[in-house]
Amino acid sequence: MTLDYEWLGPLMFAGALVFLSLGYPVAFSLGGVAIAFAIIGVSLGVFDPIFLTAMPQRIFGIMANYTLLAIPYFIFLGSMLEKSGIAERLLETMGILFGRLRGGLALAVVLVGALLAATTGVVAATVVAMGLISLPIMLRYGYDKRLATGVIAASGTLGQIIPPSVVLVVLADQLGISVGDLFIGSLIPGLLMTTAFAVHVLIVAWLKPSAAPALPAEVRDIGGKALGRRVLFAMVPPLLLILLVLGSIFFGFATPTEAGAVGCVGAMVLAAANRQLSWLSLRQACDATLRITSMVIFILLGSTAFSLVFRGLNGDQFMFDILANLPGGQIGFLAVSMVTVFILGFFIDFFEIAFIIVPLFTPVAQSLDVNLVWYGVILGANLQTSFLTPPFGFALFYLRGVAPPEVKTTEIYWGVIPFILLQALIVVLIIAFPELVSFLPSLSR
Repeated sequence: MTLDYEWLGPLMFAGALVFLSLGYPVAFSLGGVAIAFAIIGVSLGVFDPIFLTAMPQRIFGIMANYTLLAIPYFIFLGSMLEKSGIAERLLETMGILFGRLRGGLALAVVLVGALLAATTGVVAATVVAMGLISLPIMLRYGYDKRLATGVIAASGTLGQIIPPSVVLVVLADQLGISVGDLFIGSLIPGLLMTTAFAVHVLIVAWLKPSAAPALPAEVRDIGGKALGRRVLFAMVPPLLLILLVLGSIFFGFATPTEAGAVGCVGAMVLAAANRQLSWLSLRQACDATLRITSMVIFILLGSTAFSLVFRGLNGDQFMFDILANLPGGQIGFLAVSMVTVFILGFFIDFFEIAFIIVPLFTPVAQSLDVNLVWYGVILGANLQTSFLTPPFGFALFYLRGVAPPEVKTTEIYWGVIPFILLQALIVVLIIAFPELVSFLPSLSR
């Protein structure tokens, strides 16, 4: 390639970001930009069309990828549990258990968000369920609107770092590492993030009691036997499902894909036990699974076409040379990659980041001897912020859709700011202390 056209690759990358920021569908933005720049490259004599002959093989490779099969399983698992009423009973029970504490309801939301994250891994289902059930109750008992909306949106995103997680499955595929290792490595950081959210709620309740009052006695006192039954039937089933899904992965009894399939069966059993399993609920869960999975596959196809043309224009080598020669070595690369992912999270979804940006970072990380499991967990924790960062955080959209009219959009935006800062703090801790990621995987070997 002549020097006259060395910027064609970066210009292609910038063009894709422009289309994405304008709201065009991701798959068609990537595919369309790929076709346009392939034509430009051929006409200028700087792109060899032979690169496109690899496209059919790539597509069949995607279809045959066993790891990606875990995505529809975990999506179906989350959709099925949404129909079973498990979130509603968990929130009600946790709210009663912690109702005596100032901020008890918000603390219950954090813990339920972590439990649902460990069973579903689907942000939309968790945020919508908690927004519909807990937000009206929190507002009724005088909770500050910013705190209430912030804790719901942030807790709903825990499903992106606490396994099983669709984000982690996609990251493992793009980084070329084991999904099981990434699941195990992300467990301690996920619990650390949950703890940070819970501590923040308790501190706010202590410093400003009016923002997070305790529940009235007549609401939280329902009798010991009734409470015992609630705990037994509301908390034991999801804990068993967590043990079934995550335990089988961590102890090597099943791959994440196999565990996801078993989890789907467990979700249907729970739905049947709650008398919520019907042809309608099954059809709705299958429809949601089909829609989201199809979206992911089409994005992956578009990103494959994009990467082939980008490579044909030597764009990958251009980016590699820049990233690999940053001052500071590993630290410089980590700083630039994390800042890039964080900023892009303001404007585009985690799927776009995972399919476009991560493949550019992976060879550089390998050349710098960065542990890819550790790097994957850092990316997962950072990508979690893409669901919260205004103006395009998806968790904010989900919550806005179910929030009462008296809750303003600006209050939701301001409410998530402390939790975004907490997430950034956890990312820094993971970078500073790699043992937070490597400890559990080292035990499994």
